[in-house]
Amino acid sequence: MRCPCRILIAIVVALAAAWAGTSGSQAAEFTVQQTDRGVTVKLDGQLFTEYLIRSGNKPILWPIIGPSGAPLTREYSMRSVAGESRDHPHHRSFWFTHGKVNGIDFWGESAKGGEIRHRKFAEVRGGPTARIVALDDWLDHDGRRVCEDRRTLVFRAAEGQRSIDFDIRLTASDGRLVFGDTKEGSFGMRVADWLKVDPPGHGRIVNSEGQHDAAAWGQRASWVDYDAPHDGQTLGIAILNHPSSFRYPTYWHVRTYGLFAANPFGKSDFTANKSKPDGSATVEPGRSLSLRYRVILHEGDEKKARIAEAFAAYAKEQFDGE
Repeated sequence: MRCPCRILIAIVVALAAAWAGTSGSQAAEFTVQQTDRGVTVKLDGQLFTEYLIRSGNKPILWPIIGPSGAPLTREYSMRSVAGESRDHPHHRSFWFTHGKVNGIDFWGESAKGGEIRHRKFAEVRGGPTARIVALDDWLDHDGRRVCEDRRTLVFRAAEGQRSIDFDIRLTASDGRLVFGDTKEGSFGMRVADWLKVDPPGHGRIVNSEGQHDAAAWGQRASWVDYDAPHDGQTLGIAILNHPSSFRYPTYWHVRTYGLFAANPFGKSDFTANKSKPDGSATVEPGRSLSLRYRVILHEGDEKKARIAEAFAAYAKEQFDGE
């Protein structure tokens, strides 16, 4: 006769195995592959995004695939899609630039503008999360370096959500560095046309202060969410600004036509102050400033996705001093 204890243990093990197989609790697995174009990031074997070392005048992420499998950023100007908007060709999916860096325009793609040139990857790894660390040189029209950056991207996944942490350290490597006061900056995304507020989109913008749509432009907030119905469900993108980020809470250059950007430098454009306060920032030689954001790609609106709670958890995360 078998020992009752052994029978009980066998039953418990079998039940646990059955539960694990049906609960959907398996951890996500990220794989990363370096290519001539950059780094491809896959989640459980399916494309999540690609880090392109150059598109236009800068590195970008494109496409950005949300938890439902739908791309959440615009295809133009990386790829032509019939019926898609074609304004602002420099709005390339997911990027970081600024319109006045020592007087040079890195935001637009003009013939006299600057270029953010990828130097190398310091780290590329997959696993339960994916991590990319890239080093870049900011060059003027004549190829002279203005400054350098170190950007760290961390990719995660959970039920009904995916996230991308984007942390960037900007260093005055080649002399005094000035980020000028302009609304044309800085950490940006261009949402898919169906997400935008303006027709033909059906989207909605809301920020941590309860301001909606056009009223959210130029405001300071801890986070902003952009969501819309799509193929029978609501999908959205939230960008959170970490409290340790330079000039938190940031100003938001978020437009109803689909631009979604955080910009701590554009104070004179964003405020109604007639004295035109100067939002520029100076970084002395050898010093740095850091900006930190978390992008959440989610199902549901900002309440269902619990964006306020997500920000509260993010705000508690600690970073090493610069």
